[in-house]
Amino acid sequence: MREDLLHFIWKYKKLQLENLLGSKNESIHILDVGSHNYLSGPDFFNAKIQIDEQLWAGTVEMHIKSSDWYAHNHEIDPNYHNVILHVVWEDDCDVFRSDNTAIPTLVLKDYISSSILLEYQKLFYHNERSLINCRNEIGNIDDFILQNWLEVLYFERLEKKTDLVAQLLLEYNNDWEQVFFILLFKNFGLKINGETFFEIAKRIQYPMVRKIQGNTLQLESVLYGLAGLLEDDIVGDDYYEKLKSEFHFLKAKYGLVDRPMKKPEFFKLRPSNFPTIRLSQLANLYSLHQNIFSKVIGVKSAGEIYKVFKVTASDYWDNHYTFGKISRKYGTKLSRKFVDLLIINTILPIKLSYAKHMGRDVNEEIINIISGTSSESNTVISKFEMLKLHFPSAKESQAVLQLYNEYCTKNKCLQCAVGHQLLNRKP
Repeated sequence: MREDLLHFIWKYKKLQLENLLGSKNESIHILDVGSHNYLSGPDFFNAKIQIDEQLWAGTVEMHIKSSDWYAHNHEIDPNYHNVILHVVWEDDCDVFRSDNTAIPTLVLKDYISSSILLEYQKLFYHNERSLINCRNEIGNIDDFILQNWLEVLYFERLEKKTDLVAQLLLEYNNDWEQVFFILLFKNFGLKINGETFFEIAKRIQYPMVRKIQGNTLQLESVLYGLAGLLEDDIVGDDYYEKLKSEFHFLKAKYGLVDRPMKKPEFFKLRPSNFPTIRLSQLANLYSLHQNIFSKVIGVKSAGEIYKVFKVTASDYWDNHYTFGKISRKYGTKLSRKFVDLLIINTILPIKLSYAKHMGRDVNEEIINIISGTSSESNTVISKFEMLKLHFPSAKESQAVLQLYNEYCTKNKCLQCAVGHQLLNRKP
């Protein structure tokens, strides 16, 4: 038994509502269950309950046992002074407020149907470990309910991704272009080089980028130089020598600090993800689009984004993976799969953040874009596909990642639309 079942029963009135009696035989009539509180403090605010002939308005607290009131030290917490009803599964002691007045207690197990307990046990009690509690039922959930829930979950995940945007805006005095540059830089590094790229980008003042972005070589030199990739002596490589020369000039001109830091990794990466290739693609992207932030904010479809990010690394990288070593010819165009990751992790988070800043609603635009973006492929997605779920776009795959990470693994089944429907099934 968990407290979230008590919350569910109370919130959705899944209990006998007539002829309720408290532990001291008080008549209890629920007029309003109140608002569910997911933060600290009592479980429900602004409830209205008639106890005997007296109408009460205040908070409701729930526990498995009455004695949990004292185990959690509520008797000395002023946040609980306004509790008008204590709802419990088992009444094992009397409970008093700090002024020694008794708190009426409702024993919930006396007023609920066995069918709810049966469905609850099906969810939480299994003989074997599994990916999710509802593994046998989720594939049969009403599609309308599931699709609406997945959309809610997608926006939950997207909102979480805007946290870093907000943090950087505070750090950089609401300079949106600077923040977008840093976020884009970070996500060009993917998982292995993301944090290193993030630290490099934070050393670069965006006004300097504006001044030199028309010169791809200069912009590349700054990116490679700050990444510590221009520290070798490579004889006979004109491109490398030009980059070193430009970096020394720009370092002095703009006071760039190339203090020692962790260099980008090459190990375990495919050549297309080598930092040498990614930094050149990024420099060429900014050279190609002088106002890329405005373009990204204005896009309304995934197709428009693919056009903006139709970019390659410089010609040198057609037959190089690293400086000074000729390799077989290799395409360096940004792949659609890579751009999809940028859409998910950079473009839509900043688009939503900027829209909120401007007081605009872009939810429909965001749904249109993410629905035109390919689903990711990973272990979690693959396992959910085995449960008869389909992922036509990144909207669904992102939503399921949110579902798995924030609900399934935390056993928050009763805060999930799937769990709600299962507990509402008729026997």
